[in-house]
Formats: sequence, structure tokens, C-alpha cells
Amino acid sequence: MWLWSKVAPRQDEAKWQDITAEMPGAVISAEFNAQKIRVEVYTETAEEALVLQACYGGSTQELKDVDWVAATAPENTPPLLIRDKIVISASDDAAVLEELRRKYPKRIILTFPAEMAFGTGNHATTSTCLRMLCDEVKARKSPWTLTDIGCGTGVLALAGLRLGAASAISFDFDPKAVEVAERNIIRNGGVENLTLFQADVFEWAPAPGEQSDIVLANLFSTVLQKAFPRITPAMKPGAILIISGILNSQAEETLAAAEAAGLRTLKVVSRGKWTTAKLTNA
Repeated sequence: MWLWSKVAPRQDEAKWQDITAEMPGAVISAEFNAQKIRVEVYTETAEEALVLQACYGGSTQELKDVDWVAATAPENTPPLLIRDKIVISASDDAAVLEELRRKYPKRIILTFPAEMAFGTGNHATTSTCLRMLCDEVKARKSPWTLTDIGCGTGVLALAGLRLGAASAISFDFDPKAVEVAERNIIRNGGVENLTLFQADVFEWAPAPGEQSDIVLANLFSTVLQKAFPRITPAMKPGAILIISGILNSQAEETLAAAEAAGLRTLKVVSRGKWTTAKLTNA
């Protein structure tokens, strides 16, 4: 894999959004001084990256296929506690998991070892989604269903099923993420009612009857803003949408795009530089 990148003035963000709109590997993020943005495009070949460099300047580098999440994970990562419901361990050692079951007998124990796909639970976006999900389902009595868009390692869908979802649909654009999610299904077991597949949110549409009561979308804010018209058809009337992956600096415009798509904001939570929000189509 190759990476082309360029730093540009903040006022040019709209222009770069247009330029990279059809590039699936594009990421636009704010620099620390807030006066600049960084435009990055991940490509499969050197030729694609070098064409971008020839057209727009910037720099190109080859990315080695390194599992950075696993490579930088602490040897003894403490378990992640989500409300009084879930414990997520980075270890899949049977003895470690058994000790957690003994220590937390009333909680759901899940194992998500660090792998290449994003979303093991510890990142602020994922953990806040999990907390919102726990809070949302706490009072639900009737059967409910879940759709997880941009599943990463599958942690949100798996947690939702253990929290009581009757069924879940889960997909990701990245085939490696889907491979990791499949392994996590095997590790955690008991999720026969999970439908997992690879798909692009801009091409996917729910089949008739596949709308869900709760939809989760932990995606980059630039993707969310364009994807809301694709996401809302996945929601039942009166459904809840939990979104994250949103930089604080892009929260206002992202929520405005959601409201333009017919959604209403119910709750907004910021942790560090990230924003998570709960919305409804009611």
C-alpha cells in the first residue's frame, strides 16, 4: 500500500473535499494549529500515488504491511469496563478470561485482541458508542434489531447482540476488517444471528424488512456527511442512530448534515478530540 499526502490551508478544505470525493482511500484531517489541513490518499499501487503527487504536489511513501495496533499494544492492557454491563479484554488467554468472569460475574465478557482493523473498544469513539448503546437498550423491553456500519473488528455489533439485540447486520468497506470481525465472532461465539459482510456504504442499501431499531455508524465525519441519505433508509420509524468518528472541529457541520437528512440530534458527547452523537428520525 502507498500513501500520498499534502498539507493545505484550512480555507481550501471544501476544494479538497471535492477533489477527493470519489477516492475511497482519502482522509482529510485538521492539523494541530487549526490553520492547516492534511489531505491523505491511501492507494494500492505506487503509480496511483505518484499521479496524485504529479498533479497536486505533496509527498508519496510506501507503507509496509505492519500490524501497528498489535505492535504497539501494551503487554498487559487493562480490561475496558463499559457501564455495569460489559468487560472487553485485549487478551484471548482462557485463564485471563476465566478470571474476568469470576471477578465480574454479572457482566458480559468479550475478547478483542489487538489486530490490524480499527475498533478494539479502547478508542474514545468506540468506547463512547458502547456506552451510548448500553444506555439506550437499558429500558428496552420489546425485541430490537441492530445495524453496524463500518464495523471494524465487530465490537459494536457483538456487544449489541450480547446486550439483547434479536439480530444484527454488520459490514465494513475494508476486507481486512471483515476478516478480523469473522475471527472475533469465532472467539466470542453465540452470534448465529449476526449477518457480516463487506460493502461500501455508498453502494449498500438494506433489503426490504432489514431496517433496524438502532443503527451505529463509527465513520470519518467527511464520510458521514455524505452518507446520511444512505444511512437513514436503514432506520425503522422512530429508530436511534449513534454516530462517531467525528473530530470536534467537524461536529457542527456533521450534525447539520444529519439534520438536513431528516434526523434530530438527541445527545452529543465529546471525549478528547472526538465527538459522538445520538440522533433519531422521529
